[in-house]
Amino acid sequence: MRRMLLVSLAAVTLASCGTRSDQGEPQRDWLHVLHRKKAAAAATASTNEKQLYADTLGAFVQKHPTHSRARAVYQRIQLDFASELASLGRYQDAIRFYRAVLSNDSNNEDARRGLALAAERLTVSRQKLSTLEKGMSQKQVSQLLGKPIPGWKVATHRRDARIESWYYRTTEGGVAGVYFRDGVLIAAEASSHEKISPLSR
Repeated sequence: MRRMLLVSLAAVTLASCGTRSDQGEPQRDWLHVLHRKKAAAAATASTNEKQLYADTLGAFVQKHPTHSRARAVYQRIQLDFASELASLGRYQDAIRFYRAVLSNDSNNEDARRGLALAAERLTVSRQKLSTLEKGMSQKQVSQLLGKPIPGWKVATHRRDARIESWYYRTTEGGVAGVYFRDGVLIAAEASSHEKISPLSR
């Protein structure tokens, strides 16, 4: 998996909240941001150093909302992270970041397109389900369908196996089920009564 820049949801919330007037010294605060950026940009940078940079930048934007350069850089980080989350099937998380960007820049086309795509991927169609193949890993399935929304995943432990069921809203308004045995896809249902033919053989 590619290393991701972790932008905390707390920082996103701060960046998209009220716009109080600048307090303190923007130049000193900006130098602190640049110091974090230098550490995060190093070839040997750890995930923690990247996280610190993102959080420091987010805090700066909240404190100095009229600093156009900081807002632009932070917006780019939010968009990149949202795209990364979407590529991993974490569409709900991606939607939070796209909405955070749009709350400050309602005309941002990247955020609009990303939001529309992520929202579309939260439901599955029969066509998407028909692309599943028996024996796929959970990672492969999540890349095609996305991960289930919280609470829509059920695990059952049997004596000889772990059975996991993932459920998705369908574009027709129903609920589809995808089933794994020990992390390997064994079956899928477009509805509670209908098997997907490639998996029922």
